[in-house]
Amino acid sequence: MKNVTIKLENDVAHWARVWAAEHDTSVSQVLGNLLKCMKKEKTGYAQAMQQFLSVEAQPLQKSPGYPSRADLHGR
Repeated sequence: MKNVTIKLENDVAHWARVWAAEHDTSVSQVLGNLLKCMKKEKTGYAQAMQQFLSVEAQPLQKSPGYPSRADLHGR
């Protein structure tokens, strides 16, 4: 693991310490978990986008057309 120093406003640091204590964890673990989730979300999105873009585009199939208003309303 890598140690990192961060700066927080006093009120934010106080709130973070209280919240972490209430949840039986540390501010360090809270931030570590938050960043891990963000990384997973961002890399997962990038991987999904890459997979989507790697598929060759297919032409759209012609639709048989829209039903008429009378057909939709049973007239």
